[in-house]
Amino acid sequence: MIRLPRHLRLNIRAEGEAAYPDECCGILLGTVDAQDGRTVEELRPVVNTRESGERYHRFRMEADEILLAERFAQSRGLEILGFYHSHPDRPAAPSDYDLEHALPWYSYVIVAVARGKARAVSCWRAADDRSRFIRERMPAVSDDLKRKML
Repeated sequence: MIRLPRHLRLNIRAEGEAAYPDECCGILLGTVDAQDGRTVEELRPVVNTRESGERYHRFRMEADEILLAERFAQSRGLEILGFYHSHPDRPAAPSDYDLEHALPWYSYVIVAVARGKARAVSCWRAADDRSRFIRERMPAVSDDLKRKML
Protein backbone atom coordinates (compact mmCIF):
# COMPACT_ATOMS: atom_id res chain seq x y z
CA MET A 1 0.00 0.00 0.00
CA ILE A 2 1.14 3.51 -0.74
CA ARG A 3 -0.30 6.75 0.60
CA LEU A 4 -0.32 9.64 -1.83
CA PRO A 5 -1.74 12.84 -0.30
CA ARG A 6 -4.38 14.65 -2.31
CA HIS A 7 -2.21 17.67 -3.15
CA LEU A 8 0.55 15.43 -4.54
CA ARG A 9 -1.96 13.41 -6.56
CA LEU A 10 -3.23 16.72 -7.98
CA ASN A 11 0.35 17.76 -8.78
CA ILE A 12 0.95 14.56 -10.75
CA ARG A 13 -2.30 15.11 -12.64
CA ALA A 14 -1.29 18.72 -13.43
CA GLU A 15 2.16 17.61 -14.63
CA GLY A 16 0.53 15.07 -16.92
CA GLU A 17 -1.73 17.74 -18.39
CA ALA A 18 1.15 20.22 -18.82
CA ALA A 19 3.32 17.65 -20.61
CA TYR A 20 0.52 16.44 -22.91
CA PRO A 21 0.77 15.12 -25.61
CA ASP A 22 4.08 13.84 -24.19
CA GLU A 23 4.65 11.80 -21.06
CA CYS A 24 5.67 13.52 -17.85
CA CYS A 25 7.84 11.71 -15.32
CA GLY A 26 9.18 12.10 -11.82
CA ILE A 27 10.27 10.47 -8.60
CA LEU A 28 8.26 9.67 -5.47
CA LEU A 29 10.06 10.51 -2.21
CA GLY A 30 8.82 9.46 1.19
CA THR A 31 8.99 7.13 4.13
CA VAL A 32 8.39 3.44 4.80
CA ASP A 33 6.80 2.29 8.03
CA ALA A 34 6.29 -1.37 8.96
CA GLN A 35 2.72 -0.69 10.17
CA ASP A 36 1.53 2.09 7.87
CA GLY A 37 3.33 1.14 4.66
CA ARG A 38 4.69 3.77 2.32
CA THR A 39 3.85 7.45 2.45
CA VAL A 40 4.81 9.84 -0.33
CA GLU A 41 5.97 13.13 1.15
CA GLU A 42 7.43 14.89 -1.88
CA LEU A 43 7.55 14.68 -5.64
CA ARG A 44 10.62 15.37 -7.69
CA PRO A 45 9.61 16.16 -11.28
CA VAL A 46 12.19 15.11 -13.86
CA VAL A 47 12.61 16.26 -17.45
CA ASN A 48 11.66 13.55 -19.93
CA THR A 49 14.88 13.21 -21.95
CA ARG A 50 13.54 10.69 -24.45
CA GLU A 51 14.02 11.92 -28.02
CA SER A 52 11.21 14.28 -29.04
CA GLY A 53 9.52 11.92 -31.48
CA GLU A 54 9.15 9.25 -28.78
CA ARG A 55 8.03 11.28 -25.75
CA TYR A 56 4.35 10.74 -26.54
CA HIS A 57 4.65 7.11 -25.40
CA ARG A 58 8.00 6.79 -23.60
CA PHE A 59 9.96 8.59 -20.93
CA ARG A 60 13.56 8.50 -19.82
CA MET A 61 15.18 9.80 -16.65
CA GLU A 62 18.89 10.39 -16.69
CA ALA A 63 20.91 8.54 -14.05
CA ASP A 64 22.27 11.85 -12.72
CA GLU A 65 18.70 12.98 -11.92
CA ILE A 66 18.04 9.81 -9.94
CA LEU A 67 21.32 10.23 -8.06
CA LEU A 68 20.45 13.85 -7.23
CA ALA A 69 17.02 12.73 -6.03
CA GLU A 70 18.62 10.05 -3.84
CA ARG A 71 20.96 12.60 -2.24
CA PHE A 72 18.12 15.09 -1.77
CA ALA A 73 15.94 12.41 -0.18
CA GLN A 74 18.69 11.31 2.19
CA SER A 75 19.28 14.91 3.28
CA ARG A 76 15.62 15.09 4.32
CA GLY A 77 15.38 11.65 5.95
CA LEU A 78 13.41 10.26 3.00
CA GLU A 79 13.99 7.61 0.38
CA ILE A 80 13.01 6.98 -3.21
CA LEU A 81 9.75 5.02 -3.07
CA GLY A 82 9.23 4.85 -6.79
CA PHE A 83 8.39 6.79 -9.90
CA TYR A 84 5.45 8.36 -11.67
CA HIS A 85 4.62 9.09 -15.28
CA SER A 86 1.68 9.84 -17.52
CA HIS A 87 0.05 7.85 -20.29
CA PRO A 88 -1.23 10.29 -22.91
CA ASP A 89 -4.44 8.98 -24.49
CA ARG A 90 -3.92 5.58 -22.86
CA PRO A 91 -5.21 3.95 -19.65
CA ALA A 92 -3.53 4.35 -16.26
CA ALA A 93 -2.18 0.82 -16.52
CA PRO A 94 1.42 -0.24 -17.15
CA SER A 95 2.51 -1.16 -20.64
CA ASP A 96 4.77 -4.04 -21.61
CA TYR A 97 7.53 -1.46 -22.00
CA ASP A 98 6.90 -0.28 -18.42
CA LEU A 99 7.26 -3.87 -17.19
CA GLU A 100 10.52 -4.38 -19.10
CA HIS A 101 12.03 -1.41 -17.25
CA ALA A 102 10.44 -1.82 -13.81
CA LEU A 103 12.27 -3.02 -10.73
CA PRO A 104 10.64 -4.87 -7.82
CA TRP A 105 9.99 -2.97 -4.59
CA TYR A 106 9.44 0.40 -6.25
CA SER A 107 5.96 1.85 -6.71
CA TYR A 108 4.93 3.09 -10.14
CA VAL A 109 2.17 5.70 -10.25
CA ILE A 110 0.55 6.24 -13.65
CA VAL A 111 -1.89 8.99 -14.60
CA ALA A 112 -4.01 8.65 -17.74
CA VAL A 113 -4.31 11.89 -19.70
CA ALA A 114 -7.07 11.88 -22.31
CA ARG A 115 -7.00 14.72 -24.85
CA GLY A 116 -5.05 16.87 -22.40
CA LYS A 117 -7.22 16.19 -19.32
CA ALA A 118 -5.95 14.02 -16.46
CA ARG A 119 -8.19 11.09 -15.61
CA ALA A 120 -7.52 7.98 -13.55
CA VAL A 121 -4.46 7.59 -11.35
CA SER A 122 -3.25 4.12 -10.38
CA CYS A 123 -0.25 2.53 -8.71
CA TRP A 124 1.61 -0.68 -9.51
CA ARG A 125 4.56 -2.77 -8.32
CA ALA A 126 6.54 -5.28 -10.33
CA ALA A 127 6.39 -8.83 -9.03
CA ASP A 128 9.66 -10.05 -7.55
CA ASP A 129 10.34 -12.10 -10.69
CA ARG A 130 9.38 -9.10 -12.90
CA SER A 131 6.87 -11.25 -14.78
CA ARG A 132 3.92 -8.94 -14.19
CA PHE A 133 2.71 -5.86 -12.37
CA ILE A 134 0.59 -6.09 -9.23
CA ARG A 135 -1.84 -3.28 -8.54
CA GLU A 136 -0.91 -1.47 -5.36
CA ARG A 137 -3.58 -0.10 -3.06
CA MET A 138 -3.52 3.68 -2.97
CA PRO A 139 -6.12 4.85 -0.45
CA ALA A 140 -7.21 8.47 -0.51
CA VAL A 141 -5.25 10.53 1.99
CA SER A 142 -6.35 14.06 2.73
CA ASP A 143 -3.74 16.74 3.22
CA ASP A 144 -4.92 17.19 6.83
CA LEU A 145 -4.47 13.50 7.60
CA LYS A 146 -1.06 13.60 5.96
CA ARG A 147 0.03 16.44 8.27
CA LYS A 148 -1.11 14.39 11.29
CA MET A 149 0.95 11.44 10.08
CA LEU A 150 4.20 13.44 10.05
